Amino acid sequence: QVQLVESGGGLVQAGGSLGLSCAASGSIFSLNHMGWYRQAPEKQRELVARFTSGGITNYADSVKGRFTISRDNAKNTVYLQMNSLKPEDTAVYYCNAGDRDPYIIGVIYDYWGQGTQVTVSS
Repeated sequence: QVQLVESGGGLVQAGGSLGLSCAASGSIFSLNHMGWYRQAPEKQRELVARFTSGGITNYADSVKGRFTISRDNAKNTVYLQMNSLKPEDTAVYYCNAGDRDPYIIGVIYDYWGQGTQVTVSS
């Protein structure tokens, strides 16, 4: 089992900045992917930014140029720096990570954090 612990988030005015972090711990074999999703009220969960298995970064179009994802592999931690925040960025932000099965190639176990609220006031 892998545990994801998020920190950061909170309330900020439009145009401001916030940073999120997510640390993975537990029985980690090899993280395949790691990143951030968000879910606004009455909306589906959507990708914000992530590192793929090849180390490539993906960003939602709505956050490109404003958000930056980074990571510390030694600490199994991923960060999300959010700048120029907009009211529409208000959501619960979830950390996501996938851990490879140590014995079966291609099997990846997906894990989610508990979520952290980000609220951007206008």
